[in-house]
Amino acid sequence: MKALVILTFLALAGASNVTIMSHWSGGFQGQACIPISKELDGWKAHLKFSEDVERLEVWAATATKLNGREYLLVNKDYDAQQHVGTDLCFGFMGYGSGDVVPETTIYIEGMDGPYGDGGTSQQTTPVPHTNGGTPSKNYEDALAKSILFYDAQRSGKLPANNPIKWRGDSAVNDCVPGGWYDAGDHVKFGLPLASSTTLLLWGFVSFKDGYVKAGQLDAMYDMIKWPLDYYLRGWNPQTKQLIAQVGDGNVDHKFWGRPEDMTMARPCQWISATNKGSDIAGETAASLALGAIAFKEKDPQYSAQLLTAAESIYAFAKANRGVFAGASQFYSSARDIDELCEASMWLYRATNNKQYLDEAKTYVEVAWGWALSWEDKKVSCQLLLYEDTQNSSYKDAVVGFLHGWLPGGSTVYTPCGLAWRDMWGANRYAGNTALYALLTAEAGISARTYRVWAIEQINYMLGDNKHAGGCFSFQIGYGSKYPLQPHHRAASCPDRPAPCSHDQLNAPGPSPQVLVGALVGGPEASDLYDDLRTDYVHNEVATDYNSGFQGALAGIVHLILTDNFPATQNKCPCSAS
Repeated sequence: MKALVILTFLALAGASNVTIMSHWSGGFQGQACIPISKELDGWKAHLKFSEDVERLEVWAATATKLNGREYLLVNKDYDAQQHVGTDLCFGFMGYGSGDVVPETTIYIEGMDGPYGDGGTSQQTTPVPHTNGGTPSKNYEDALAKSILFYDAQRSGKLPANNPIKWRGDSAVNDCVPGGWYDAGDHVKFGLPLASSTTLLLWGFVSFKDGYVKAGQLDAMYDMIKWPLDYYLRGWNPQTKQLIAQVGDGNVDHKFWGRPEDMTMARPCQWISATNKGSDIAGETAASLALGAIAFKEKDPQYSAQLLTAAESIYAFAKANRGVFAGASQFYSSARDIDELCEASMWLYRATNNKQYLDEAKTYVEVAWGWALSWEDKKVSCQLLLYEDTQNSSYKDAVVGFLHGWLPGGSTVYTPCGLAWRDMWGANRYAGNTALYALLTAEAGISARTYRVWAIEQINYMLGDNKHAGGCFSFQIGYGSKYPLQPHHRAASCPDRPAPCSHDQLNAPGPSPQVLVGALVGGPEASDLYDDLRTDYVHNEVATDYNSGFQGALAGIVHLILTDNFPATQNKCPCSAS
């Protein structure tokens, strides 16, 4: 197979090299930058490879194939002007046969300087391999199972290919049907739903090859389209109203039964100019922008629809600042700048419009983060901005955040090695940070250290612990030992048409339905864990619990595929896979 290269335009500041960030059998990923040494009102760049490249796609330029190894890139109208002191940068990914690291050069016609005509072009500098380890878990299987959990959370009329046979149509008369139920309940909360979608998509677009290798590409597209369609239905660009929540948390939590059997009122809350919610709107815009990137090749028309909605919702959020107060008892947010920063960065990557990048810089905080969660995403924006600007202040914030999570930092560790940040969803926080660490490694920062740490965290969740005699997976359905009583209403119910009530909450024994793929909250700091349905602190499941965990699984499959899986050392290893 000849090489296929996909380029996205990035406006970096201060970068001065061409780097292959990673490579594997069948492809490579890298960045190339040109310092601008003269004022340009229009430009033509030549990108040359030492290997044949069959096709080149560039969002920010028109590409013409000159020969098998050279492409002419002509600017678009909006990026025609380039100024002295800035850098013109391209991120690229190539696919071909074999494990190759092609030498790559780039120059702009008529521009003097080290990257111009007659100058000395920088050669690629590959990031060192981090191989040497042997995988001890079936990460592809865990990835496939995680997708099934999200399918079990679907609300609305289910498709004919529904893989969860104990689930049926539910809440079809909601003001906005579809979307995912939040956790073991049946409310559709706007902020955690959008946050989960964003994190899932970030892992997807970053480690798409992991999904391909696991045979889950189509399943992932199918799964992630469910919330994206919900956002499209829930946004009215004419009236400027966005769905924020469906269901009353207090009323819903008094009901224990199947979503298919609900009869209580399911009120809707909307974000508008008078009912603020720029935190939810910003995060929804981020999800839609990422969705546009994810579906650009698969379904260009759908991608364009997502991008249009993302831009209009972001503009609405900017014009109507204020956090949503309607879910404060369950999900309260302190600010909106982290969501707006995420949205502006993903819109920048989807459109290559520098205005979004400039706006992101006004929202970003460089303080060290405590956790990456549904409520606080400032660390996400720090990493995104570092990748696209190479600014050291953003890198320092990224490294500072992860320093607080690694041994010797501020995070408590369980005896078997889980980075335990909080009792409520300990696995969730560690899983999110594992994905973040893998993404940071891809950016060329302490690759071996962060990859080792991330894998060890996921290994703990998949069995490297001593619970129940060892080899206990906190992901339901993985391995032979896993939670049997998750705090989840639908899973606790017997097959229909048998009745389901509060009796099932306290019923002994395993839940009648296996909630395959769900990641439960996790242990105490002592590694103590009780598998009890009534324990909604440690045995809760939720869409945001799986989001970073799933992305980390795809990232680890990517490391195996690219021969970058490092040696790890877990304190309580399990030899079973």
